[in-house]
Amino acid sequence: MNEEQFKRNYKKAVNHMKTNEQMKKRIEQTLNTQQQKPKRQHKPLYIAASVVIAASIGLAAPSVWQQVKGPATPVTQMAQGTPGASFDPVVIPKTELPDAKGNGAMANMLQLVVYQGNVYTQSPTTIDGADALALRGEKLGTTKGGIHELSSQEQYTELASNIGEADIYAVNGYDTNFRIMSYTEIDGQVYAQLFDQNNGITITSGSDLIGKLHLEGKVASAQWETFASWNNGLQQLQPLAADGSLDSFISALYAAKPVATSPELEEHLYGQQDRKMIYLTLEDKTKVQLVLFGEGLVRYGNVPVFFEMEKGAFRAFWNNLSE
Repeated sequence: MNEEQFKRNYKKAVNHMKTNEQMKKRIEQTLNTQQQKPKRQHKPLYIAASVVIAASIGLAAPSVWQQVKGPATPVTQMAQGTPGASFDPVVIPKTELPDAKGNGAMANMLQLVVYQGNVYTQSPTTIDGADALALRGEKLGTTKGGIHELSSQEQYTELASNIGEADIYAVNGYDTNFRIMSYTEIDGQVYAQLFDQNNGITITSGSDLIGKLHLEGKVASAQWETFASWNNGLQQLQPLAADGSLDSFISALYAAKPVATSPELEEHLYGQQDRKMIYLTLEDKTKVQLVLFGEGLVRYGNVPVFFEMEKGAFRAFWNNLSE
């Protein structure tokens, strides 16, 4: 997909997708809303956590997560993140399912699993089937299929999903409150997929989300890709040394300031071509992709938050990624 096609698809998705209040209430009742966390000194930014993304928008493209309260701070006015700094938290509430109606807008649900009253969605982190057995922990149950955009409240029971029937396991080395895994063998072929709970959380710095990926000291190999290569599907991956420069980048990312998404911010960022993608393969064989924006922001998958790094640390790493 070229950039112009992406812009048209993104704008169409944002314009047409609306939230159905009745469905929101049904989902909230079914998923047993967690207790509220203690109040913080800073006023949090609240953003809606949708599990629907626009059709034809790729992995590194913006999601249609929509902000409920307060506009995201413009990039030009955002304070630079520094280690140990205290930032306004970004709160991602429980997952809600948008209505699939709305002038014929086409949408695809992210793959999801309901576990212990929480919605886990398809993780931006991947694992090859051949490497999944080493990560497979305790069996948690077997999913039931049938979930779709218009599912009734009664269908959102424990281990309900839209992935059909699959065994669900804990993931060795990761908290089940954050990550679980489906694991299926068919004719000797292993099919495995990670699912993360990136909703119902409060993010005060990069460590609250990026820290859960276990990047620090765990990167076995790394690559990066230009926007032109990614945008044209060329997969011209270039080596990236897993050295002190990468370690410094990851440390700064852990300390980065969270910035809530908004349609305006996403349109601004994704309307430009100063993006680079990095691909980190960890010691446990999981593969993490991060998108870097030239203005100093980093994003992980479609989680509705950007991370603003300390300017010097970001620029030093960005300039390292040159052909």
